[in-house]
Amino acid sequence: MTAESHTDAQRDARELLIGAVSVPSLSGQEGAVAEYLRGWMEARGFAVQVDEAGNAVGARGNGPYTVALLGHMDTVPGDIAVRVDELGVLHGRGSVDAKGPLCTFMAAVAALPTDALDHVQFVVIGATEEEAPSSRGARHIVGALQPDAVLIGEPSGWQGLTLGYKGRLVAQVRAEKDNFHTAGEGSSAADDLTEAWFRVRAWAAAGADSPGTGGPGIFDAVQATLQHLASAGDGLTQRAEASIGLRLPPRLSPQDAERELQGLLADLPSVSVAFVGHETAVRHPKDNLLTRAMRVAIRAHGGTPVFKVKTGTSDMNVVAPHWPVPTLAYGPGDSALDHTPDERLELAEYDRAVLVLTDALTRLAAMVPHGG
Repeated sequence: MTAESHTDAQRDARELLIGAVSVPSLSGQEGAVAEYLRGWMEARGFAVQVDEAGNAVGARGNGPYTVALLGHMDTVPGDIAVRVDELGVLHGRGSVDAKGPLCTFMAAVAALPTDALDHVQFVVIGATEEEAPSSRGARHIVGALQPDAVLIGEPSGWQGLTLGYKGRLVAQVRAEKDNFHTAGEGSSAADDLTEAWFRVRAWAAAGADSPGTGGPGIFDAVQATLQHLASAGDGLTQRAEASIGLRLPPRLSPQDAERELQGLLADLPSVSVAFVGHETAVRHPKDNLLTRAMRVAIRAHGGTPVFKVKTGTSDMNVVAPHWPVPTLAYGPGDSALDHTPDERLELAEYDRAVLVLTDALTRLAAMVPHGG
């Protein structure tokens, strides 16, 4: 690639990202950005569709080996004025989580040389509703595609390779009992709810020291967060409710956590609990064709590969049971800025991530034997 063509490709990739961030796309409202991405990919030779789940799906290459590059188009709420500052930093909702990684995927696949496409198909998916409990886009695509390797578009930093995410469970706890005078004996609904929370918090803390946790690291611990708390009454009945978010390590499935918590709270007659948001933790191996190609490419561009695991969840949790193949998450940006009022992405880092990924996918195609 000549210096001039490299500059043109970089400019094109930046325009893609800034354009995507400029289109609002809350979960469930991704139609406009899907059309924008569809048009960009179509103009650059992808075979493109917007599928039944609203995913923007673009493919290049002939297979039979298939690489899925699954990012998401939706964002959490929060209006951040889209601008590029004097330091070359893009500000805007979704710049990091996760239009930056998704556009990295699209720009890298668009830049692949023709010989990388002879026997490998690269499928980029801009998924819907990743930020919602439904994960609609990912749940749809697992039934439509059977890839041989998977990249998940999430911020890892251009040198980072994310191998796993913790699991998730949300406990919706409710306490209800007859009203009584506070001068009398007994506990209120709020007291009982608080007791339930204290028990869950202690259970989570004890789990960090359980045998088989693999060490004191936060990835191997149970985390409990009180996400919502409210109380009300009508003069006859007291009510209190809370949502408790749990982040689960690989050793503890959401179903096992649910059973343990039901037993933990069984002797509180005023308390009932319902569970939603079941996601199983996942951690992939770090030595396979995909990770080798990524490591070599990062080093070739002056970086030091860093393997990571994350305490949040992503579409990796959704697809892992259906796609038991080499998988990692990659993308530019600092995940500490996810969902914050200061979400921003350095365009120079984005440029480098595009180059690294283009290099890595080219190397991966060369490693795959003809015929898959």
